[in-house]
Amino acid sequence: MLASTRSVRYFFSSQDFSDGLRTTLSVLVPGLWMGWWGQLEAGLTLSLGALCISIIDSPGPVVHKRNGMLVGLGLLPLVALLTGLAAPHLWLLGLEVGVLSFVFTLFLVYGNRAASVGTAGLLLLILMMDRQLTLPQLLEYAGLVTLGGAWYLVVSLLTYTVRPYRPAQQALGECIRAVADFLRLKAEFYRTGTSLDQDYRRLVAQQVTVNEKQDAVRELLFKTRQMMKESTGTGRRLVLTFVDVVDLYEHITATYYDYAALHQRFEATGVLDTIAGIVEQLAAELESIGFAIQANHGYTAKAPLTPALEQLKSRIDALEATGQVGNTLVLKKILVNLRNLTQRLQDILAYFDANAPAPARRELEFGRFVAHQSFDLEQLRDQLTLNSGVFRHAIRMMLACLVGFVVAKLVLPGHHSYWILMTITYMLKPAFSLTKQRNVQRVLGTLVGGVFGALLLWLISDKLVLIALLAGCMLVAFSFTRSNYIVAVTFMTPLVLILFSFVGLPYLQVVEERVLDTVVGCLIAFLASYLLFPRWESDQLHDYMKSVLRANGHYLHTLAESLVGAPVAIVEYKLARKEVYVSSANLAAAFQRMMSEPNGKQHRPTEVHEFVVLNHILSSNVASITSAIFTGETRPLLSAASLRSVRQAQQAVHRSLRRLDPTEPDRTPAEPTPLPGATTTSPDSQLQEQLEFIRKVSSDIGKVTEAVLA
Repeated sequence: MLASTRSVRYFFSSQDFSDGLRTTLSVLVPGLWMGWWGQLEAGLTLSLGALCISIIDSPGPVVHKRNGMLVGLGLLPLVALLTGLAAPHLWLLGLEVGVLSFVFTLFLVYGNRAASVGTAGLLLLILMMDRQLTLPQLLEYAGLVTLGGAWYLVVSLLTYTVRPYRPAQQALGECIRAVADFLRLKAEFYRTGTSLDQDYRRLVAQQVTVNEKQDAVRELLFKTRQMMKESTGTGRRLVLTFVDVVDLYEHITATYYDYAALHQRFEATGVLDTIAGIVEQLAAELESIGFAIQANHGYTAKAPLTPALEQLKSRIDALEATGQVGNTLVLKKILVNLRNLTQRLQDILAYFDANAPAPARRELEFGRFVAHQSFDLEQLRDQLTLNSGVFRHAIRMMLACLVGFVVAKLVLPGHHSYWILMTITYMLKPAFSLTKQRNVQRVLGTLVGGVFGALLLWLISDKLVLIALLAGCMLVAFSFTRSNYIVAVTFMTPLVLILFSFVGLPYLQVVEERVLDTVVGCLIAFLASYLLFPRWESDQLHDYMKSVLRANGHYLHTLAESLVGAPVAIVEYKLARKEVYVSSANLAAAFQRMMSEPNGKQHRPTEVHEFVVLNHILSSNVASITSAIFTGETRPLLSAASLRSVRQAQQAVHRSLRRLDPTEPDRTPAEPTPLPGATTTSPDSQLQEQLEFIRKVSSDIGKVTEAVLA
């Protein structure tokens, strides 16, 4: 299948498209219905209420979505009444803009969904600024906005009731495809002439994506009672398949080798390209499985990979027989890993068997794998300090909105000067890199969309055709808001132009005003992000680095316990594994954001990248041993004296942590306690070599840490 065709199929089965279609219908129907009866103004007000509540309806457990939308539904009439009463008095309206922009931005303390409630309130405030309403009109307006929001809430909850598993299926499918892309990047490490440094950069970036997708699935599955309480059926299979996918991802991550040495010894034989081809086939199979789950249709496995694996075995045996390349043990290990990956794919295929039993060994305390948000006032009070990033961002937003309000009302007053303020609220983000990226996308999308919209209105005058184009632009804009912002803005602009053409405004004037207000709003947002209490990623990197070191230290402790046969609960091991994945992905994401900041604000990017890669290598090697122990592939029972390399690795990681944070307690790693009566053995040469490599990597992390701090 062509990549373009595949991308189109993925898009139409994705959660983004489903959400975009629901939002489009929910926003469009009230306006069209009321317009048909000659009440277009009332219809647009209903649509505005639906649009505001749709902002809160981001992916997540239905209970969280419902609660968030209910809070938003209670907030909208309050904001509408307050704004309507303040609108006749410019100074009072400005005070409201300043206070509410600060307060609503502080909602970020309680997570992204709470922040979206504040965004919905700000949107309504901004769109009402220029309205002068009498008290009866204001009450009617507030009622219609609330009714429109209630309409969207009903549609959203009804959609979930009719198809309760679709969001989880779509999220799981997207997660599996992200893991498939990660596996495909692993294939590049075996390609002839590959650049290992670039391979690691792409792999680390994809690790961020995989972590985001896994978190999204965890939220949907582990916080939804219906999924967790089912003993059979779709919900249970979704949960168990996700557990298998995470285990598969661990196995992919754990397959680390000295790729430079591999290429030096075996590249000329062509066997590495053969391995890359097989890994590509595995990735393609995994991607197809992910799409089948995402699209909610059946799947039959393609031709088995057994013949390709047998051919690879024959090539390895032939190389060993000739003796020209030396020891082929590493190639045999790769072959074993490829066979294990193939078997794990078969486990995931059990999703498509509705009668497959649920193995008891897979039962986990799922609630421990997701964060639980609290909503107490003390949490908010603790953030009211300049040391808090949320508080700094709230002040930044308030000052930027006040500047935008003054510019919109006094410097560049126009029919739609509220666009300046709207641009600021949507463009100004806590991180400078994201603000910069969104600004560029907003300006480019507005310029392209303005030209596109003007051409449409110049060429087409039929209102029915324009309504169809309006619906199409709305669908594309809402579907791409989360995944490709520049596409969303490009189609949002002609949508606005068509909408205003229906009320008789000349489209060229609207285009001019739209572009000017967008540029001004983006400029204010950019300057606010750069000048007002900036907190550069380099200032926060140490915190992310410390989290990674703590996670890897915990992972090493788990390794030591498992090597001596000490009892390690499977759930504790998987929690330690999750901690490593999450902290590593957070560090990689922070590094990527830092690279988008001005060069003068970047701190030792080469050394930080090396730190990221070395910690990835460390966790991969730890995972390769521990996962083999927990799956029963190997059962070493080493003496405490045999763990010298592991203890030295733990000490090296702890020293690095103390270099980053001198207040960290100076602790000597405790020796693990083996099971009573267990008979210990000496580690074989291969295991000892791997443990020594873990010690060396930990030591290298210490050197890189010193370089970062220099």
